Amino acid sequence: MKIIKIKIEDSIFQETERILPKIGMSRGRYISEAIQTYNKVQKRTLLGKQLIKESKLVRSESLRILNEFDNCNI
Repeated sequence: MKIIKIKIEDSIFQETERILPKIGMSRGRYISEAIQTYNKVQKRTLLGKQLIKESKLVRSESLRILNEFDNCNI
């Protein structure tokens, strides 16, 4: 486990401090889970960008093959 020092907006800190007693969670655990959730969102976003990039790379070949299927006389 790592210890970090962060600066956050006062309003975010105050909102967090109001929430913590209601959910019975420590500040450290809350922030850790928030970062974990944000990391999942970012990984999904990066994966989506990679998928778009790779789809563009194979687009012309995919269209060529699709045209071949359309022109088949089965």
